[in-house]
Amino acid sequence: MQHRGRLTFIEGDGVDVCRQYAADKTVVFFIDPPYTASTKRAGSRLYRYSEIDHQELFRIASTFAGDFLMTYDNAEELRALAANFGFDTELVAMKNTHHTAMTELLIGRNLDWVRRSRRA
Repeated sequence: MQHRGRLTFIEGDGVDVCRQYAADKTVVFFIDPPYTASTKRAGSRLYRYSEIDHQELFRIASTFAGDFLMTYDNAEELRALAANFGFDTELVAMKNTHHTAMTELLIGRNLDWVRRSRRA
């Protein structure tokens, strides 16, 4: 609750918002795009506006002055895209809408904090 006043939710084109605030080092991004980059394409079934340029999103993220965390489906093509931009990846457990246990891919500059929290 102590950070409630510091969070802003913006309804609109997330890629445009990322471009707009990329140079602001006080901004931290949480990016959870429609999962349409892999062959699974789950986001195509779930969202009306699901088509985005994932390569461009990763390129923009590489310009962020502040930190970011992205979530994606666990797919080889996304791990490769993250590696191409020098991003760190980590798998986390999750359940889908049918309560099936799966893994999801976290992407950021440095995810050591995730690994440390697992050891604690």
